[in-house]
Amino acid sequence: MARTHEKVGYAPEGEYDEPATPEIAAERVEQALELLKGRWKLVILFRLFGGKVQRFSELERAIPGISQKMLIQQLRQMERDGMIWRITHPEVPPRVEYGLTEWGQALCPALDTLLRWAAKRGASSPVSPNLGRVTAPRA
Repeated sequence: MARTHEKVGYAPEGEYDEPATPEIAAERVEQALELLKGRWKLVILFRLFGGKVQRFSELERAIPGISQKMLIQQLRQMERDGMIWRITHPEVPPRVEYGLTEWGQALCPALDTLLRWAAKRGASSPVSPNLGRVTAPRA
């Protein structure tokens, strides 16, 4: 069986360096969010959290509205970025399975925290166009 996760380096080597400036911190967060950018990547992650291993066809059936082409693209990007691993079993027809790498699984607590943060705002609250704008007090 072919294991791509042995060929790909997932987590950066070395210690975590505290960002020196708010700009560096913002840049690092933007880089992390870029890895999750894509309509289906978060759905795929949530389908694989908890050590689940799923075949391509299981993912395709479990995610309504995703095309085969888009699922393939998203899985390839996530594999390239080191979030998931892929195993191809030498069978006819080939059986391909996907799971989260240790680094991908490490996203679970961060996304859980983000969900809890969003829930505090309330799911029914409409997004205000002025949300996040700071205005000076009127004199």
